[in-house]
Amino acid sequence: MADPTAGTSRLERMPDRLRALMAQPYPAFSPGEMQRRRAATEAAMADRGITHLLIHGFRRVGTASQWLTGWPTTNEVIVLVTPGEVLKVFVQHYNHLPQARKIAEGCDVVYGGVSTLATALDELDRRDAGRLGLLGSFDLDEHDLLRSRCSDVVNFGQEYSRLRLVKSEEERDWMRLGAVLTDMAIDGLEQDFRLGMTEYELSDIVERPYLRHGGGHVVHFFGATEMADPSCCVPRQFPSSRRVSGGDVLFTEISTHFWFYSGQVLRTYTVAAEAPPLYQDLHSTAEAAFDGVCSVLRHGTTPAEVIAAASVIEDAGFTIFDDLIHGYGGGYFPPVLGSKSRMNAPLPDLVLEEGMFIVVQPNVITRDARAGVQVGEMVMITHDGVERFHDVARGLRRLDAS
Repeated sequence: MADPTAGTSRLERMPDRLRALMAQPYPAFSPGEMQRRRAATEAAMADRGITHLLIHGFRRVGTASQWLTGWPTTNEVIVLVTPGEVLKVFVQHYNHLPQARKIAEGCDVVYGGVSTLATALDELDRRDAGRLGLLGSFDLDEHDLLRSRCSDVVNFGQEYSRLRLVKSEEERDWMRLGAVLTDMAIDGLEQDFRLGMTEYELSDIVERPYLRHGGGHVVHFFGATEMADPSCCVPRQFPSSRRVSGGDVLFTEISTHFWFYSGQVLRTYTVAAEAPPLYQDLHSTAEAAFDGVCSVLRHGTTPAEVIAAASVIEDAGFTIFDDLIHGYGGGYFPPVLGSKSRMNAPLPDLVLEEGMFIVVQPNVITRDARAGVQVGEMVMITHDGVERFHDVARGLRRLDAS
């Protein structure tokens, strides 16, 4: 069983402002920060000639509602944005209204009715006509309803993505908390691992340290295979009943969120055995690729420079399966890049900016895709380099608990 005090020292080392944020019943950004987001959204709408914006979240997918109103997506939410009007939030189900009204402070929160979209469009009919921007996913019936009632509709997805790339000072603090909670998940794995655990049990020990402190699950992907006869090169998205045994390699990708601002750590472990030469080579190459990429990351770096910095992977005769890097923080954002041997072409027309968050995660594998490792973590781009937000040990580590 996980130690109830696991991770407490990490929390105690945090600055007072972060502990105060975690102590709030429902953490909230300052009014000034929320006004900044609203103004940035309306400016982007004006650039596209958008009069009204409909933001749709469904089944806990979609981050824009929380970013603009404070209310995360539960079953379904639609936010109607019209410059000069109070944000209108349509919530589904009815029993979600009391908490939504508490958290989405300063918004007009109402029940979505039988059809949340139809209710929102009824409200839109009462406002001046104009171009409608859409953000989020809609099913076929909803698309039919939109086409029948709206003649001038544009996608606001790229604009929203650009708005989220560079994090404000307040957002950076929330990212710090997500990073601490993610580090606590790694602590749980290293402290409570036992030989013979199933991958299901690994999920249990990584979640326990942060749940009691308000953290939330994003992913805990595991890849476990025999080093002598490997058959897995990248962490799997779903755990299995397979038991982890001596002589295995275990690699993992773990993300934990603080109110949907998450960290991400990727590490590789040998289990009750030393790494054979193949895994030593794979891991040393992955570490060199991580260091090479981080050495070029700074304000103004281009995607081509990032890919060139990871060429040690191909030079060593290896390739990758997972993405080399991706943007992060409130979503999976650009740039999403591969390496020379596994490109995500074409390269995006984008340069890195100070305040962006990037996950650097070289998943170095053999060309036959039988063996692999994964290393990396989330970092923030600064003017001259990167700032590390995680505080867990690097290197090829060993799990020995019996």
